Amino acid sequence: MRETITAALKHATKAQDKRRMSTLRLVSAAIKDRDIAARTAGKTQATDAELLDLFAKMIKQREESEKIYAGAGRAELAKQEGEEIAIIREFLPKQLSEADMQKAIADAIAQAGAASVKDMGKVMTALKASYAGQMDFAKASALVKQKLA
Repeated sequence: MRETITAALKHATKAQDKRRMSTLRLVSAAIKDRDIAARTAGKTQATDAELLDLFAKMIKQREESEKIYAGAGRAELAKQEGEEIAIIREFLPKQLSEADMQKAIADAIAQAGAASVKDMGKVMTALKASYAGQMDFAKASALVKQKLA
């Protein structure tokens, strides 16, 4: 994944795509920060699953900013955030559709043997292990809670 981002950054630099360059530099810096944190924890570098989680957080931050800018009438800044979201999403695996997410949740509930909301942690752990970067876990959490209630 690191090589893919580095190659994309080199390509954007050659093409003089300023938005893409700045976004990929931010992503690269965030990866380096995560790798440094992993080294202090005794690992050599962050895993791909941790990087997918990082990308999901970056997207979520930009989505919140985009809403705030749009609400404040700052269309140019909202557009910029939207462009950054699109660039970061290129490095995430394909997102699950609503139907696939429902099926994955049902499978995780069955696998964990969950019977009540108290078992929600087991279900979410199973989902995060199997579908890192492929679904919005805030949305999944609400669906799991609804199914177990």
